[in-house]
Amino acid sequence: MKRKLGMITTLAIGAILTGCSGNEAASSEKEGLLSDGILTVGVTAGPHEDIVNEVKKLAAEDGFEIEVVSFTDFVKPNTALEEGELDINSFQTGIFLDSVVAESGYELTKAEPTITIPMGIYSEAYQDISDIKEGDTIGIPNSPTQEGRALQLFEEAGLITLPEGSGVEVIISDIVENPLNLTFLTSEAAQLPSQLQDLGAAGINSNYVLDAEMDPEEYGLLMENVDDLVQANYVVSRTENKEDEALAQFIDYYKTDEIKQFIEKEFKGAVVPSW
Repeated sequence: MKRKLGMITTLAIGAILTGCSGNEAASSEKEGLLSDGILTVGVTAGPHEDIVNEVKKLAAEDGFEIEVVSFTDFVKPNTALEEGELDINSFQTGIFLDSVVAESGYELTKAEPTITIPMGIYSEAYQDISDIKEGDTIGIPNSPTQEGRALQLFEEAGLITLPEGSGVEVIISDIVENPLNLTFLTSEAAQLPSQLQDLGAAGINSNYVLDAEMDPEEYGLLMENVDDLVQANYVVSRTENKEDEALAQFIDYYKTDEIKQFIEKEFKGAVVPSW
């Protein structure tokens, strides 16, 4: 596959024209995110880490070096990016980034969409959404926007009614109609798969289903529509670096057929390419 590596080509030509050694040319010519010759990318453990490691392998074939730094929470990757410990990160939805920027004042900007991790309704007790019974207990994530996202999916399933025009900010107390008298309980998203045995069903981000080594196709009753980019995850940079060539090159490697095929084969619909 032919790829555009304008910066690397430019550096090589510069070394020849100036008569510098390769190392001298690299250190004198590289600017921006590749000033040290390595693009440092922050991810969260799980699908994001797995995918960016595949991007790393692909880029390495052309001498484009990527260092992957994995985090186990959703706060530190943005703090590390803002403070210059990372060059870019790839782990969050645009909605989440907007909330972080509004609260923290960080000067971070989303670049391009990467993947969508759909919310699904999962159950160990039932094989079809219509099997959910009156009085069942339903688990949903306890984090901002994800609670509302799960509730919207249960509304799509026809099990509840929410206020007209409501978005992901909706919470349990906003439910307008609940004809089956379902009991909704919030829990840490990562804990929901292990709690399924005690629930009628749960709204779970599909990456946590994968982490629990559950088959999304076996336990899934309904998956979120991912045709739009509302819940897409993004590559994010500091605003000052949004036009950096290394960022563009990383995105080019990410959005290749090789990476798309890896995602589709590895995650079986629980992670979906957003390009």
